Amino acid sequence: MFRIRRSQDRGMTHFHWLESHHTFSFGHYFDPQFMGFGPLRVINEDRVLPGEGFATHSHQNMEIITYVLSGQLEHRDSLGNGSVMVPGEVQRMSAGTGISHSEYNPSPTEGVHLLQIWIVPDRQGLPPSYEQRHFDIQQQPGTLHLVGSPDGRGGSLTIHQNVHLYAGRLRAQQSVVHQPAGDRQIWIQVTQGSVQIPGAHLEAGDGVALIPTEAITLQSQSDESEVLLFDLAGSAA
Repeated sequence: MFRIRRSQDRGMTHFHWLESHHTFSFGHYFDPQFMGFGPLRVINEDRVLPGEGFATHSHQNMEIITYVLSGQLEHRDSLGNGSVMVPGEVQRMSAGTGISHSEYNPSPTEGVHLLQIWIVPDRQGLPPSYEQRHFDIQQQPGTLHLVGSPDGRGGSLTIHQNVHLYAGRLRAQQSVVHQPAGDRQIWIQVTQGSVQIPGAHLEAGDGVALIPTEAITLQSQSDESEVLLFDLAGSAA
C-alpha cells in the first residue's frame, strides 16, 4: 500500500489569526478518504500570528503531540504546567480523563509555525499527563531521532500507543534509512524542504502512507529538509 497526501489537497481553516491545514478530517473539514491512518488521527499544520492563540479548551482520551517548526508557543494547562516551546522541543500531552489547556504565541512580532498531532491511545481513561523535552534535531542532521515511543526509551516521550515517532533534519543530498521492525505501517510527513523516497518525490506539507517490505531510504532534495516518520503497528484504518 502506497498513498500520497499532497499539501495542496489538505483541508484548511482560516481565521484572522490562524491558518491551519488538515492532513486528515478535522473540525468542519470532512474527507471520508482521509479520516486518519491507524491510530494516527490528526496532523494539523498551524501558523499563528504574533500575540494570538488558542484560548483554554478541553480534550479527553487523546495523545496530543506538539512540534514547533519556527517561532515560540506558550503552553498552560489544568495540571499546572507552563512552558514556552521553541524548535527542537517536542511536547506530549495525554488528555486521558480530561485536561484543559491553552496555546499562545507569546511573541509580539514573530509568527509561530507548528504541527499538532493527535494519536488515539491504546486505552481510555488514562490519568492526564504531560512531557516536554529538547532533542538535537537541528544540531545533528542526517539522523532520525526517536522523539516518542510506547516505553519512553532513549529519553523519548512516552506515547500511550504502539507508535514510534522519529524526527530528522537532512542537508542537501543527505540521506537516512529507516528499517521498520516486523509488520508495521509508516506515515512520513515532510515539514520542510523536499525529500525523495522510493517511488515518490515529496514537498513540504506532503505526507505518504506505506506498508514497507524493506528498509526505507529518504534523501533530501533541497538545501535543508525536515521530516516526521510515524512507525505504527497494525493495519491502516
